[in-house]
Amino acid sequence: MSTTPHRAAIMPGTAPAPRAATPDASPRCRWCTDDPLYVRYHDQEWGVPSRDPRHLFEMLILEGFQAGLSWLTILRRREAFRAAFFGFDPQALAHTDDAWVQDQMQNATIIRNRLKLQATGTNARAWLTLDDPAALIWSVVDHAPRIHHYAPGDAIPTAGPEAQALSRLLKHHGFTFVGPTICQAYLQAVGCLMDHTTDCHRHAALAGG
Repeated sequence: MSTTPHRAAIMPGTAPAPRAATPDASPRCRWCTDDPLYVRYHDQEWGVPSRDPRHLFEMLILEGFQAGLSWLTILRRREAFRAAFFGFDPQALAHTDDAWVQDQMQNATIIRNRLKLQATGTNARAWLTLDDPAALIWSVVDHAPRIHHYAPGDAIPTAGPEAQALSRLLKHHGFTFVGPTICQAYLQAVGCLMDHTTDCHRHAALAGG
């Protein structure tokens, strides 16, 4: 499966890109552009520990749709996804069928990918089999955020051991579009891995500093 490097990844042997100007002077991770939507996501959501099942499910679905695309592409369509996907209600999505997939293939406001749309229903059904989805997800980091202290330019893993463990767990339970690279981005997004770089203004807040 093709996928783009996740948001925190700085590939070995490459220099970090210059930080883009942002609406205020706060230093941010180098992957964050000056797009207000991206800035808000970076400052308010990315890396914040979440144990809310609905949010965890939403992010898992969105990370699957991000494969091969930029995250900003997903953010710009997030509200459209929420409208089309019943507010990311797994109970409702579990009842979707081929007719629903075909309807969504005509929906120009979301990402029209048949395999990803089919995976949405599959993953909703798998989600409902879990006794405690949040506990399963957080189990790969021993139920507490794993705080990293990456400096700008450090090679941040694109599929670390926690992501590999989560990928295996989810596949065991019947999930699809949950490869290690997708799981790495997911764990960072929901705060299981705190990967804001040390020069970012969010690092101290989320690292307890």
